[in-house]
Amino acid sequence: MTRSRATFIGFSAILMWALLALLTIGSAPVPPFLLNTVCFAMGGGIGLVWTWATGQGAALRKVPLKVYTFGTLGLFGYHFLYFTAFRLSPSAETGLIAYLWPLFIVLLSGLLPGEKLTLPHILGALIAFAGAGLIVLGREGGESNLTGMLLAFGCAITWAVYSVASRFLGQVPTAAVAVYCLATAALSFLAHLALEQTVWPATPLGWAATLALGLGPVGIAFFTWDVGMKKGDIQLLGVASYAAPLLSTLALVVAGIAPPSLLLLLAAVLIAGGAALAARASAKQRQA
Repeated sequence: MTRSRATFIGFSAILMWALLALLTIGSAPVPPFLLNTVCFAMGGGIGLVWTWATGQGAALRKVPLKVYTFGTLGLFGYHFLYFTAFRLSPSAETGLIAYLWPLFIVLLSGLLPGEKLTLPHILGALIAFAGAGLIVLGREGGESNLTGMLLAFGCAITWAVYSVASRFLGQVPTAAVAVYCLATAALSFLAHLALEQTVWPATPLGWAATLALGLGPVGIAFFTWDVGMKKGDIQLLGVASYAAPLLSTLALVVAGIAPPSLLLLLAAVLIAGGAALAARASAKQRQA
């Protein structure tokens, strides 16, 4: 698989994550860890079916336990820290801190063998972060809490480390993500039992939104992201990830849930400009 194709596949995860907010709102009043349980179980189940259908089942038995542990800690750890952070500190500042992970991916990528982190990559990530910050800080929220914001910082670090470290697992088949998902579903169910009351979707539309989440943003997206992180342009994908909050907000605007604004236009210009700067830097590296 070429680097460009893997990057394109990885970007499809960002497009799917753009529907995360819309579908999560549609799945209400299901609490987050129960929603995680259902969606990750779906994503893992679909992944296993695909794995066996393509004859890769035997490869899963060769994956070391420590790799499965790493993947599960990455997926479950991020979501546990994220949900707990917003439970304690439901503020825009918490959201902004949690969305540091694309910037951390770009910075950490410089530690990878064969990767060269350049100043345009860093500037592109900072410009795109500023655009995402306009969107996140423009949302209404509750009061900030120091513990919650520290947990948000932890979740950003967790996802960045999981994503970048995946490059070291290039020989591990992407099918292993199915096991990560199923283990995350099991741990999410335990968290649900300990922290939440069981509430299921109240309407057919709610069930449809829940199923769509498990199929795309909290399902297939983790498989395509794995491909992008292992074989694609990791710096470009890191910067491009800031398109997710923009596209997510645009989806809410189209659905009539959020109003359009000049703030969105400015954010779009900043995010597109940052991504273009990073893409140009990556193109120069390939030509060198």
